[in-house]
Amino acid sequence: MSQPSVSAELTSEAPSPVQVGKSWRASLAEAVRGSHQDFSTGPVDRALLLLSVPMVLEMVMESVFALVDVFFVSRLGSEAVATVGLTESMLTLAYTVPLGLSIGATALVSRRMGEKNPEKAASAAVQTLGLGFLLALPMSVLGVLFARPLLAALGASPSVVEQGASYTQVMLGSFVIVMPLFLISAILRGAGDAATSMRALLLANSVNIVLAPICIFGLGPVPAMGVPGAAIATTLGRCTGVVYQLHRLLRGGGRLALERRHLRLEPATMLCLLRLSGGAILQSVLGLSSWLVLMRIVASFGSAAMAGYTLVMRIILFAQQPSWGMSHAVGTLVGQSLGARDAERAERVTWRASFFTALFLGGVSLVFLTLSEPLILLFTDEADVVFHASRGLRILSWGLFLYAFVTIIPHAFNGAGDTTTPTAVNLLCAWGLQIPLAYALTGPAGLGPEGAFLAIAITYGVLGIASALLFRQGKWKTQCL
Repeated sequence: MSQPSVSAELTSEAPSPVQVGKSWRASLAEAVRGSHQDFSTGPVDRALLLLSVPMVLEMVMESVFALVDVFFVSRLGSEAVATVGLTESMLTLAYTVPLGLSIGATALVSRRMGEKNPEKAASAAVQTLGLGFLLALPMSVLGVLFARPLLAALGASPSVVEQGASYTQVMLGSFVIVMPLFLISAILRGAGDAATSMRALLLANSVNIVLAPICIFGLGPVPAMGVPGAAIATTLGRCTGVVYQLHRLLRGGGRLALERRHLRLEPATMLCLLRLSGGAILQSVLGLSSWLVLMRIVASFGSAAMAGYTLVMRIILFAQQPSWGMSHAVGTLVGQSLGARDAERAERVTWRASFFTALFLGGVSLVFLTLSEPLILLFTDEADVVFHASRGLRILSWGLFLYAFVTIIPHAFNGAGDTTTPTAVNLLCAWGLQIPLAYALTGPAGLGPEGAFLAIAITYGVLGIASALLFRQGKWKTQCL
């Protein structure tokens, strides 16, 4: 009997478009439901999909908290909105601490899970939560005590301070809730259980959306609390999310389970966490501080330029949400791959994620270049604001695809436990390049506020290329945790 030809074999084995579509739908459903796959083995693309989808949804839902507050509080007047905005700026700075600890937690837990050592992963999770509580408690106390002077220092009028101090006290005082919400999410992501983290934030948001109008405007026996009611609703929502997270961790049966025997102090693990998190916190602080300086530069050109800058950055940040979700997935996969002693897989994960993210952001760039003005007109019809914002959006769009390397590769470094390299690159690019370049282009070069956007675009490119070159050197592969 004659053997079948190679072409016949390929034809018979090649999946049809219908089969491919069903496979993608099944993978998406599994990603949302939660996967039991071992992420240190198997196809890289599938692992990225299963982890990144719930992480993207998680990030979107975290941003919903602030949107819900502003939506309902805006009914109370401009002073109420100012209170929310000023408090949000304080929280943005304070969040650098849990964000930094989260990076350290993900790196440690993912490495231990890759080593097939859930016991040590659970111990690392307990040390993370203990360290987080020790840091969150004084931050909460100080936030309650100094809410009024902090509002005044940020330029709030006496009436805003009087009306909004209670809101700020509740929001800053609830840091003992925010910290575990961030850290447990990071622990679950490191263990490869991103779906549980996503469901916790979905639950927290649902509670907040229901309670916010009730607490702000009153309903039945619940009195109208005004602006502080928004803070109370947000805090109760986050409490619900934390309770759900702890329930999932303590009940067992998942990828990671915490038990009584894990409740012990491990100074070496805590020191490792502090080392990892210190660099990660500094990365966040550098990014935030350079953003604030750019805001100050643009503000010197008037309110229209400032409004245009704010709109563009909000649009860009929203468009980048999927890339941030993908980057968190990369951090987990790199850590687990190195734990499994498969550095080649860790490298392949990073480049594949960078490729997919560059494709996505390239498509976004084409949309922004083509429809910049109509997009801005959805938010405002003020001619000066539309002029500055549409030009700025087009400038940033030319180099947006390079932002793939700015998000993905630093998270790969962090996932490997090398937080020093991305911190150094961020320091040099943010303060050694972006800020001086923005001053030069907006002032001596005569480009005005558009010079700030050009400085950001150039910095994106330099930061992305520098990160890629350093990653190719491969020193991160030898990082011990």
